[in-house]
Amino acid sequence: MTTLFAGISILALTAPAYAQSQDTAPPSAGDANATPLPETILLQNQQLQPVRENGRDTYKPENFDRFNPRTALDMVAQIPGFSISGTDNNERGLGQASQNVLINGKRISGKSNDAVTALSRINAQSVVRLEIVDGATLDIPGLTGQVLNLVVKRTGLSGNFSWRPRLRERIQDNLFEGEISVSGKLGKADFTVTLANNAFRGGNFGIEEVTAPDGSLLFIRDEIQEFRGDRPTLTLFYGRTSDAGSIFNFNGNFQISNIRNTIDTLRVEEGVPDISEPFSRREDERNFEISADYEFAVGGGRLKLIGFQRFEHSPEVNLFQSIFSDGQPSTGSRFEQTADEGESIFRSEYGWQSKNGNDWQIALEGAFNFLDTRGNLFLLDENGVFVPEELTNATSRVEEYRGEGTFSYGRKLASNLSLQANLGVEYSQLQQSGPAGLTRSFVRPKGSVAFTWNASKRLDINATIERAVGQLNFGAFIADVDLANDNENAGNPLLVPEQSWNFEIEAQRNLGGLGNLTLRTFYNVISDIIDQVPITATTEANGNLDSASRYGAELNGTILLDPIGYKGARLDLGLFFQRSRVDDPLTNIARRINGERMATIEVDFRHDIPATQWAWGTSLSRQFDASVFRLDQRSRRFNIGPQINIFVENKDVLGLTVRASARNITGQGDAFIREISQDRRDGPLAFTERRVREFGVVLGLDVSGNF
Repeated sequence: MTTLFAGISILALTAPAYAQSQDTAPPSAGDANATPLPETILLQNQQLQPVRENGRDTYKPENFDRFNPRTALDMVAQIPGFSISGTDNNERGLGQASQNVLINGKRISGKSNDAVTALSRINAQSVVRLEIVDGATLDIPGLTGQVLNLVVKRTGLSGNFSWRPRLRERIQDNLFEGEISVSGKLGKADFTVTLANNAFRGGNFGIEEVTAPDGSLLFIRDEIQEFRGDRPTLTLFYGRTSDAGSIFNFNGNFQISNIRNTIDTLRVEEGVPDISEPFSRREDERNFEISADYEFAVGGGRLKLIGFQRFEHSPEVNLFQSIFSDGQPSTGSRFEQTADEGESIFRSEYGWQSKNGNDWQIALEGAFNFLDTRGNLFLLDENGVFVPEELTNATSRVEEYRGEGTFSYGRKLASNLSLQANLGVEYSQLQQSGPAGLTRSFVRPKGSVAFTWNASKRLDINATIERAVGQLNFGAFIADVDLANDNENAGNPLLVPEQSWNFEIEAQRNLGGLGNLTLRTFYNVISDIIDQVPITATTEANGNLDSASRYGAELNGTILLDPIGYKGARLDLGLFFQRSRVDDPLTNIARRINGERMATIEVDFRHDIPATQWAWGTSLSRQFDASVFRLDQRSRRFNIGPQINIFVENKDVLGLTVRASARNITGQGDAFIREISQDRRDGPLAFTERRVREFGVVLGLDVSGNF
């Protein structure tokens, strides 16, 4: 660790000095044989200005030469004002698009294959151009706001690789995170094979104080927590376009996931023997996801058929013990759970364009989801033997049969105004086996209307109204136990999916050579929101509340500093704020939605030093989350201070890009407060837990390259 930190310090000191020593002028225009220096490229493209035509901002690969990108993701990360939207692996079916990235005009196939992962596996040399498009102008339902269309053309064999080791104080080092990806042509087909290990190592350490209602100290816990995992994954892609224009794609994702979590605690109380309280969690998951689609011309349009299959096997063991230093018998509990879950989907889409240029689509989708869980709770008796304890509704099977039909329509209302409308209806049948099992059926409308207005050459405005149906977490139907926090959830067979009316307006302002700003505002009216609710006088579970609301705003932007004389420098900003309201099911008093994100701030600075291969930068981030309410307690996690990171990068070290980084250099900590009542939360307080844990400085090295 000391060696790596010294290396980071040397790089940080060397980079600016090296930049100042480069006084060589660019070759003159009359020197035809001169090789252009990086400074020349920088001056040609310093403002990353795209070509704007028909509402599209088009970037060429040479716009990003100064960054020496290895992958398509490296290019996308430098587009001013654009950020990739996250994907939700629990999204409902394969219906509307949820990611704002297309590849060759098509959605990214599958559900676990998120945009960031897909872009990181495309060699930068395969990129033809990058287009920023208004989503509502496309014939893809669900896309609004800024959308990236990456145009790719693969020729010969190429590949990417990366290695990302991390070193931590008092926490196991992460030395095995990385991936290698190979792409190429097989006749008229494209293929990609990727082997990756999405490894992680994390944790924190510190003191927890437990106090009485009057504030007096009861005892302390000295704790160190570690969580680690290795997730080797094999990903396969095969795509072929025939001479007649038919398109076939196959995606396969196969993963082994071994996750470990430990908390070692020493409990110290005056006048009482010390108590060791070890906790451990082990999960050994196996999962796969395969999908295939085939698109071809029929009639006056195109028909696309999609098949999808996902399966996951997850055995898990949680163990907690209290070991007394005076030799009295230990106490403890063990919770074992094995979960098998799967999802099968078949979808068909038929789209066509009318003579007047309007886009139409009809889609039908059928799906089957299931979760089969077997859970057992054991308590440690005085003889040191774990004895089974009854746990109601811990073994059960939940199934959902679902079908939906949607109709989509898109057209230009004016030369600078576009409309996209989607109307659908969903039928679902939920059934659960076991003592609490029952069968229920529902019919729900869904859909959206989106407008895009190109108000001027530098201002685009998008507005969306959506009726959405959420996806249920089937685990909430079944009882489980959280031994680390001594919490238990009863299963709730009466859960139904959330529904909401979502209103959103997004404005994108091109600042010319100064960059780009995007402001998004939203308002959600939610029915059947899922929150923590009382089931009986002494039990609780996830349940539905009648209504809730949420509103907020998000600002993202890039400020390019070239015009003010700071060549090669940029500032990326991200601000998010939201508020919500729901009536607490226990007190009937209005509060925020359980555990929601209240606000975040992210500021990133990067400087690509002219005439060199060096870059350096820093970032600052902080987030604020709402409290979590249970039947007998209220808790809140929060950060102490912002997290500040630094990095130094060289884009050509023996043909590789090497970045050294140090995260959390100001020592941000994790704090947690939990107030536990004697009975219900609206009654007398029993005790309060307060803890602050450090997670130290994280030293990193990122090595990436192409072949």
